[in-house]
Amino acid sequence: MSESLLRDGVVLGGFALVFVLIFRRFGLGATLGYLVAGAVVGPHVLHLVGDAESMIGVAELGITLLLFIVGLELNPSRLWALRKEIFGLGLLQVLLCGLAVTGLVASVHFSTSAALVLGLPLALSSTAQVLPMLQSAGRMRTPFGERAFSILLFQDLSIVPLITLVAVLSRNPADAGGPPGWLLFLYTVAAIGGLVLAGRFLLRPLFRIIGNLGEREMFVFAALFTVIAAAAIMESLGLSTALGAFVAGVMLADSPYRHELEADVEPFRSILLGLFFVAVGMMLDLGAIAERPLFVIGMALALIATKAVIIFGIGVAFKMTWRSALALGLLLSQGGEFGFVLFAQAQRAMLIEPEAASLFGAIVTLSMVTTPFLMMITRRIREEPIKQGDREGPQADGANALIVGYGRFGQTVAQMLNAQGVPVTLIDTDIEMIDIAGEFGAKVYYGDGTRMDLLRQAGAADAELILFCMDGDQLSPDLIEGVHKAFPKASIFVRAYDRRAVIKLKGAPLDGVVREVLESAVKMGRMALQSIGVEDMEIDRTEDTYRLRDRERLRAQVEAGDIRAARGVVINQTARDGLAGENAG
Repeated sequence: MSESLLRDGVVLGGFALVFVLIFRRFGLGATLGYLVAGAVVGPHVLHLVGDAESMIGVAELGITLLLFIVGLELNPSRLWALRKEIFGLGLLQVLLCGLAVTGLVASVHFSTSAALVLGLPLALSSTAQVLPMLQSAGRMRTPFGERAFSILLFQDLSIVPLITLVAVLSRNPADAGGPPGWLLFLYTVAAIGGLVLAGRFLLRPLFRIIGNLGEREMFVFAALFTVIAAAAIMESLGLSTALGAFVAGVMLADSPYRHELEADVEPFRSILLGLFFVAVGMMLDLGAIAERPLFVIGMALALIATKAVIIFGIGVAFKMTWRSALALGLLLSQGGEFGFVLFAQAQRAMLIEPEAASLFGAIVTLSMVTTPFLMMITRRIREEPIKQGDREGPQADGANALIVGYGRFGQTVAQMLNAQGVPVTLIDTDIEMIDIAGEFGAKVYYGDGTRMDLLRQAGAADAELILFCMDGDQLSPDLIEGVHKAFPKASIFVRAYDRRAVIKLKGAPLDGVVREVLESAVKMGRMALQSIGVEDMEIDRTEDTYRLRDRERLRAQVEAGDIRAARGVVINQTARDGLAGENAG
């Protein structure tokens, strides 16, 4: 590895870390921090790092991974539950805002093709900013949060056709030898069909084999291979790599491996997406922006006003109150991070000049700066309490409870919760059991439920219950403490293998611990006493006495941290009771 590459890595990493921390501290989001860090280290300010173009080529893999994760979120049941919001609110927002902003861009003397590739991307909002803000404000589970999420989801779906539109309009001679539009359409249909078949008949069996091996590293490798291979197939056909990654995600969205794949890919996506925004910041032509500051400010304000008014109107048409509709319009009025992606592609396609890409990148950046302040205004306009009756957060599967371990113990717990209508997400690592459960209609996801990232992907942040029902002695107080701190809203219950497991969990923030064989052993003891003619009242007294002694002994053992701590006391107590019984007889 060359010294210059290491130096560039240290500079980029250091500046990105500092600026992201500062911007996060003031509630402005990580995306702006990455953009400003790139602008500062780039050729127009400190000139510490160059060659942003080559860097952005690698960093665009982050966009590809993001589309893969978006695809993973689109399982059929989730799409069906939010179908009206996604394909009603979302479709109207993208179409109406896109056309309006395209007209606005065309009014400042851009050609039709340039206005389209600049205006349509500006209709998209910043998923990277809005969703974390809704989550931190506790509004993801409200009707307001669901509508905002649905619009953002449709915007994410719109990225693929927008990228395809840029490719169709391209004036780059390198693209001139490409296939005609009708053939490109046939290629797209054939490629999507091929990827769907590959997902069902190749990828799912592959992940099943890897799951049986229990090698997490192989899972990570296979997930990255899936994304890159799907993108490479599309690129070889002259199609969008993002489309390939998106289709790969959709075809695995309803598989048991969804949450494991999300958790494994997420760190790579975050790093590469951050690097992408740094590279975009480096490519911003600050000189061109400084020459036309009024244009940038004016267009940013016009963008915010146009989108806010249109989304407000759509919200009212969908029977939202005027306060909620106005709050939704302000929240989604900024430009989004995918604007940078599409501007860069439009520039490579020779549809816009580099100066225009920089100017409109600055417009998106300035509009994103307003998001935290607009979010503050929306809180004052509309405060909605979280209602238990509302649909659960669309970020995961909408489950109130997470059950980790779906063996004979977890199955009983899940069935009792389901009997009361409590939505449950099930996680296990036993591939054979997952397949059998699927035959009986139960959806069990593959994954290690003791991993914090996987719990988060499965929706633990919004869950009311987290129940660890695994066999064996796999839990520690540190793990339970970490789960409690990460997901403080959830009550935590644990299946303990034996007394030693209970003692081991001393001091852990638990709402309940159940020793797995205690109740069944007591039940058998009662049956044995009944079979030899002992009266029910005497059996009840015996059970009560045993439970009292057991609690006292367990308390002493937990306090001492040693299973032998109360042994002598219990034996002596039993002996005294026996002598007392003989004297009474």
